[in-house]
Amino acid sequence: MDWALNGVNTTVPRNAGPECANYLSPLWQKIETVIVLSAAIGLFKWGYDRISLPRAAYVRRDRSGRRALLVLMSIIWGMEIGYKFSSKTVIYLLNPCHVTTAIQIYLLAASPSDMVTAVFRIQLNFLNGPLLAFIFPETDTRILPLEASIYWIQHGLMFVVPYYLLRLGGVYNIEKYSDFSWNAMSLSFNIVYHFLVLQSIAVPTMVNLNHMLCPAILDPFEGPYYRIFAVLHQALLCPLLCKLYCLIAAFLLTKFWATKVKSTLCCEVEMPNTNGNVLGRNSHSHTD
Repeated sequence: MDWALNGVNTTVPRNAGPECANYLSPLWQKIETVIVLSAAIGLFKWGYDRISLPRAAYVRRDRSGRRALLVLMSIIWGMEIGYKFSSKTVIYLLNPCHVTTAIQIYLLAASPSDMVTAVFRIQLNFLNGPLLAFIFPETDTRILPLEASIYWIQHGLMFVVPYYLLRLGGVYNIEKYSDFSWNAMSLSFNIVYHFLVLQSIAVPTMVNLNHMLCPAILDPFEGPYYRIFAVLHQALLCPLLCKLYCLIAAFLLTKFWATKVKSTLCCEVEMPNTNGNVLGRNSHSHTD
């Protein structure tokens, strides 16, 4: 595992090492994990029982803008992977923002389907990652050429991609603003990933993956219950940020005269017209 761990900088406070790994007692970690995962199961069941997807025939439209954005995101993510291998810190690719970047690359490349719509709606609830990356940047360990710059570019593009896909419409659509089933299910995925996947890897390696071992220095909830507080404030932030992002996108894409291209973001599905051409339910003549 030399390529994945040996480059982790243990001199940076709260980054890795025994002191961080021993911040919480093993017993409390287990109790906390059982409590939080039980809540995640309840959230998943509540959300899954209420979700719905639009039913229609999907027709793929290739767009030059989508291809360009796919290439750009792939290059940025490829550079991040290269940095991690060259610095022997590949383990950090497990952090949520890298996973969300991979999901967005999939959305840009995948053929239209119900799965694409579901994944698109779920990843809208993961935008707390890039937001927190901007508010609390962690670039101390980024010392390679352009590595810090790529950090800002990657997290900025994570906000750009969903907006562009909403602009395209079709399978990239959102649920009603009053529907919180997707938010609940997405939050359950987020919790399970942190407490089951990241924690399971962080504990034996003593690498503080997304602060699962010890809190950030600037964490206002520092203490033995900081992870409980994190679950609670992210349970508020994730759905609120998702709805706010969609409201802003809706205003720009459906109301603001300079950027308006459609009448709604909800369930816009491409359908063939009687002449065999592809039209959207709210079709427009723009090509990108």
